[in-house]
Amino acid sequence: MNYRHAFHAGNHADVLKHVVLLALCDALTAKPSPCFALDTHAGRGLYDLDGNSAQRTNESADGIARLLAEAPRSPLIQRYLTAVRACRQSHGAHAYPGSPWLLAHALRESDRIAACELLPDEAEALKANFYRDPRVAVHERDGYAGIKALLPPRVDGVKFARGLVLIDPPFEAQLDEFAIALSAIREGLTRWPQGMYALWYPIKQRRALAKFQRAAAALDTKSTLLIELLVRPDDSPLRMNGSGLLLLNAPWQFDVQIAPALQALQAALGETGASSRCEWLRKPA
Repeated sequence: MNYRHAFHAGNHADVLKHVVLLALCDALTAKPSPCFALDTHAGRGLYDLDGNSAQRTNESADGIARLLAEAPRSPLIQRYLTAVRACRQSHGAHAYPGSPWLLAHALRESDRIAACELLPDEAEALKANFYRDPRVAVHERDGYAGIKALLPPRVDGVKFARGLVLIDPPFEAQLDEFAIALSAIREGLTRWPQGMYALWYPIKQRRALAKFQRAAAALDTKSTLLIELLVRPDDSPLRMNGSGLLLLNAPWQFDVQIAPALQALQAALGETGASSRCEWLRKPA
């Protein structure tokens, strides 16, 4: 695997993923019992948008930079922007938080986080970024295998009944990645059926996702929600036109909560022909 998230940090896909991630964290921490989060493809957890990798693509200019400039009034987007500003206050004006940083920022002292990263240098950077945080355990390993190894979650003899599994693969296998990810999710659901599962995925052309969505709808869950943001029409096979999240066992009325933020993101980040989608594949009972 040669993927480096530093080239894409802060782009429109990160914005969508991280707005949703923080909303899920807030739903978890609304209840007093501790929770557990597993980040299967964690990266290094912290990025420099002024660094060579990020500047080579400059994708953040059409993502977090535009959102900070426009600052939509949506509470969920403001929540996300507040977290980004907190990251920059701690790590510099061009810092951008990856999902492990956001999890550590949003969750509590009693909660626990496991972050998997396969690439040795990225895993070392991840360890360095969190070595002072006893809540975060970094595993240099394949994230899909981590689902089997780390669920159901038990840390220092404590079982966790609630929590989240974030699956954010690089999709180097392209469309074949969906089958790999869904197989891992099925494994996770057998081990920890009450957990929430969020699978991020890129969108080039929506029609190519029909097989994946049929398979996702057949998963044995309490609910299955699709959240998608296309920043341009999906008529170009050569670029990532948008991204989505498959959310299993979503919090109560999460669609109602996320819809206004999704519309605000479309307005702030979208070009002509942008669109969004928030649709239940399986409605909660």
